[in-house]
Amino acid sequence: MSVRSEHHHTVPLSVLLKRELMSEKIEKPEIVHGQAGQSKKGEDFALLKSDCQRMVGDGVYTYSVYGLFDGHNGSAAAIYSKENLLNNVVSAIPPDLNRDEWLAALPRALVAGFVKTDKDFAEKGQKSGTTVTFVIIEGWVVTVASVGDSRCVLESSEGGIYYLSADHRLETNEEERVRITSSGGEVGRLNTGGGAEVGPLRCWPGGLCLSRSIGDMDIGEFVVPVPYVKQVKLSTAGGRLVICSDGVWDALPAEVALDCCRGMSAESAAPQIVKEALQAKGLRDDTTCVVVDILPQEKPPAPVPHQKKPVKGMLKAMFRKKSSESSSIDKEYMEPDVVVELYEEGSAMLSERFNFVISVVEVSSTLVFLLTIECLSKMQVRNKISTMQHVQVVHMCSMSSRNKTRRGYFST
Repeated sequence: MSVRSEHHHTVPLSVLLKRELMSEKIEKPEIVHGQAGQSKKGEDFALLKSDCQRMVGDGVYTYSVYGLFDGHNGSAAAIYSKENLLNNVVSAIPPDLNRDEWLAALPRALVAGFVKTDKDFAEKGQKSGTTVTFVIIEGWVVTVASVGDSRCVLESSEGGIYYLSADHRLETNEEERVRITSSGGEVGRLNTGGGAEVGPLRCWPGGLCLSRSIGDMDIGEFVVPVPYVKQVKLSTAGGRLVICSDGVWDALPAEVALDCCRGMSAESAAPQIVKEALQAKGLRDDTTCVVVDILPQEKPPAPVPHQKKPVKGMLKAMFRKKSSESSSIDKEYMEPDVVVELYEEGSAMLSERFNFVISVVEVSSTLVFLLTIECLSKMQVRNKISTMQHVQVVHMCSMSSRNKTRRGYFST
């Protein structure tokens, strides 16, 4: 189970956006990333897209997407997810939404996108699986969806550490152990005979040590693709995201990973974290790190009379404590360091994540479930509730192939 920051309070997204509208226009951050890795099995893959665009009327909104996919039992699931997950998420969002509507719809669209990617991959008959940590940055809002144990950590500009993903290892996640056993599955270690048990806790049938993933179609119904989702809003002071596979997190605590690269650029920080992990534990697994800096834009010096001393422009002082003698320019452009939680949902049951209806039809003598997920999101614009938006995803589950399509996460 992932450690949660003590800074835990939820504020409606519409309230925060209204504050921005009432104040002077807040500029978007500068997004800079770095990536590094050492391969042992060749099953880690990263998605780095810093300038995605969507059209709304005559305007263009930009956002950034970063994904880490740590495959197991082959690389097919990781590659497929890298190539298709983003499109599946975006396709689950209704068109022509304004910014706050789009951000409000994003968490549920991520769930729908993960489920569709898993369903589509199942049709390929591959047995591999993958963890996924998927990060979407729009302005100062960061939304993270994750399955597995490739985690994402945020460090704010003032040094606060926030865990934006969950660890779905059964060894450490009690909630997931309870979910599986209460649904009829078993959780235990590998039995080598004679009563001896070795290794981490695993889900049986199948023996996977993770409770959530994309792929793993031969494992059974208890390992599900429904992600933990968290959405936060940073202050305009910015922050740093560190997204790593378990090759890093098995070697370094989050605090050590962040400390070892403090003051470095994102491009230098990622290889430094990988270097520290390899020095600590050696190359036991694929080891991949993506560092994303969310930086305030550089501000020009304020105009001053010629006879006065020039005022220094605001420097990017990311990840350093500010002096009590910060300039007035710093105070004008930098908000107090706050990371506000907008959304968090970790349930693996789709019935708890969506309102949905199930109907049964007969297709070629095979019973097929048509699962229509209606994502009912109250879209709030400037303190007014607009029309409910509906996103529909159809999931077809053949009753004759239970282990090919996982149905354990459909709660009726």
